[in-house]
Amino acid sequence: MEAEAAVRLILFDIDGTLVKAGGAGRKALDRACLNLYGNSGVRELSSLAGRTDSYNFKMAHWRSTGRRPEARDVRRLQDKYLELLPRYVKASVRLGTYEVPTGLRRLLRRLRRDRSVLLGLGTGNIEPAARLKLSPTGLNGYFQVGGFGSDAEHRHTLLKKARRRAERLLGKSIASNDVFVVGDTPFDVRAGRRAGFRTVAVATGYAAMDELKRSKPDHLAHDFRRTSQWLQWFGIRN
Repeated sequence: MEAEAAVRLILFDIDGTLVKAGGAGRKALDRACLNLYGNSGVRELSSLAGRTDSYNFKMAHWRSTGRRPEARDVRRLQDKYLELLPRYVKASVRLGTYEVPTGLRRLLRRLRRDRSVLLGLGTGNIEPAARLKLSPTGLNGYFQVGGFGSDAEHRHTLLKKARRRAERLLGKSIASNDVFVVGDTPFDVRAGRRAGFRTVAVATGYAAMDELKRSKPDHLAHDFRRTSQWLQWFGIRN
């Protein structure tokens, strides 16, 4: 009897990797703080990229109010953020600042055709925000599973959650060596490595090529255009 083929789980970050949403998330969080507190400390946060929404909401509350948030404070800020986010995503699309990286759609179409591949999300966004940001692309249906900022504050933990969900969906285990984390920041690389997974860094977002190289991913790309190279990294025949 022929051995069952191993499944490769490929987890994509969203902001800067799958899309650049014209700063919609930061703008929505800034406005949410202004609406709730009459003041916003979001502009004092150097970068939200690569971190989880759970962390960013806590920091935004602290910077805006001067006090550490309780769980109910975070929930209130999260609800206001989700109320406002669609407005800013639509504005980015309308203004032409919403971008999908070159070559990404072709790569995803090719990966989805392969029966040994399961595509997922590994993102610091809480799940509703993740789906909202992806909505204009029409790509949400490509990603059956995921780990989200609503699952954990630390990225390596949410990546492990994504694998557990994939294993439940498939009804079998997935080896750590068959899980790939694709992201645009050193945070993605470090989280993937800490989770025990393989890492691919792509310079489509918020970190320069040299910075990504210093984070020592297993593979490094300028963009998604060389489909054959990406397939080779994932161990898939062209």
